[in-house]
Amino acid sequence: MLEIRDLHKVYGKYHALNGLNMTVRDGALYGFVGPNGAGKTTTIKIMAGLLGADGGSVMIGGEDGLASPARLKKMIGYVPDFFGVYDNLTVSEYMEFFASCYNMDGLVARKRYTALLEQVGLEDRLDFYVDGLSRGMKQRLCLARALIHDPEILILDEPTSGLDPRTRFEFKEILKDLQESGRTIFISSHVLSELSELCTDIGILDQGRLVLEGNIQDILTRVNASNPLVISVYSNREQALNVLKSHPCVQTISLRENEICVRFMGDKQDEAMLLQQLIDAEVLVNGFVRETGSLESVFMQLTEREEERSVLSYEAESGL
Repeated sequence: MLEIRDLHKVYGKYHALNGLNMTVRDGALYGFVGPNGAGKTTTIKIMAGLLGADGGSVMIGGEDGLASPARLKKMIGYVPDFFGVYDNLTVSEYMEFFASCYNMDGLVARKRYTALLEQVGLEDRLDFYVDGLSRGMKQRLCLARALIHDPEILILDEPTSGLDPRTRFEFKEILKDLQESGRTIFISSHVLSELSELCTDIGILDQGRLVLEGNIQDILTRVNASNPLVISVYSNREQALNVLKSHPCVQTISLRENEICVRFMGDKQDEAMLLQQLIDAEVLVNGFVRETGSLESVFMQLTEREEERSVLSYEAESGL
């Protein structure tokens, strides 16, 4: 398990991380998101042992990695958001070089990196020069390199940035396979829809602090429960409005074309009883559903600023 506790980092007068606390459970595929300037890159560099902290701890398996940077780097595999400058090496030479950094050479190294290249779909590119690879192939090669020493945690910073849709899909499938095999993966990305499909857990960072963390399905379930009920009425709309106005769980009512949007604070049983009330009042209902939430809407609500506030409610909200 990876645990970050009370992590601080200051650049001059700017407090990039201000007491960050975060927990990444074993076997999770953890999505890490936040607006620009929130402290994501700083956090990742500290986790990867590339940057010192001004306070706090990064605990892996019960040991503080910040107290032993060399050990931290052995436990972490890091895929940055850029590839690097190894264009004059072949794929096999590239992998041999990084294997040697972890004291692997000869047949042991070759068996290890050959298996990894097969895992990422590059087994037929051993003799290709790195500069002849596509961006997607370079990213897969970087992933294989990050796994060369069999790290406990894999950290990826914007791994699908700049990839075409097919290559992005293939890369995500590789990550799913790694996670299903028991690998713990920590991934930073701006593509929130992608993370909501891929990740088991999510952490949202804002102004150097985590503002939300947990299982992504649990979070979206809670979001859905607080989203409006969208009721489509075929006939007797006025009677439907009268029923809704008198219901104790109805907070607001908004009208949108042929739909009635209701901020409804009841549970599933209350929803069923409301539907029955509408039917008993001879309202013909042809649609009754909670509006689906999304990671994007959660992110916007938690990180919005006054100067960049997004409109997240329906137009013509009546406030009834």
